[in-house]
Amino acid sequence: MARGQGALDNNTYVRIIARMPKPSLKDAILDAGLKVMFRTGYHGTSVRDVTAAAGAPQGSFTNHFRSKEAFAYEVLDRYFDVTRGLVAEALEDNSLTPRARLRRYLDIITGRLQADGYGRGCLIGDLSLEAAGSSELLRTRLAEIFAEWRLPFAACIAEAQTRGEVAADFASEELADFLLASWQGAILRMKVDRNPSALERFKTIAFQTVFKEPT
Repeated sequence: MARGQGALDNNTYVRIIARMPKPSLKDAILDAGLKVMFRTGYHGTSVRDVTAAAGAPQGSFTNHFRSKEAFAYEVLDRYFDVTRGLVAEALEDNSLTPRARLRRYLDIITGRLQADGYGRGCLIGDLSLEAAGSSELLRTRLAEIFAEWRLPFAACIAEAQTRGEVAADFASEELADFLLASWQGAILRMKVDRNPSALERFKTIAFQTVFKEPT
């Protein structure tokens, strides 16, 4: 085909390719960062570690994140999105009673922790311990996450109290905070022991005391 009738010369082709947007590596970097941060912690994770795990050049990190702190913020949000889904899976299951939904959530998390060999815990809890004291940005976001996280639990507990499944000695919001905070402690102990004993012990005691059915 003659030039000017639909054919592209090499220079035109190169200019078109140069103007085309390059595929974003942001998702790959965030996915890799989550895995690396679980393994080495916030302070132990370097940009080099993350980009190497993502198979991305180091320059691509700074193209998407202004700092390691901002990167951890987005990793945390990505993780919390998954957590929201797990909460909904359990607490929105209307085939179960409210009290059974609470137990179902803990069992779902136990199964996921088992799949990881009880060596990986909860990133929200990990960052609360490691980064909340050194990053005001992350501390503030973690506080927001805990405030949001407790809402569906408080609603489920309030429903259980209304149905007479759980005693109403304490406000549902307080019981939701207790459940989440104590569960985080059990997960930390699980990581040390590398077995589910702490998780099962918490579930047994919690549902035979605080969340027991009133007699």
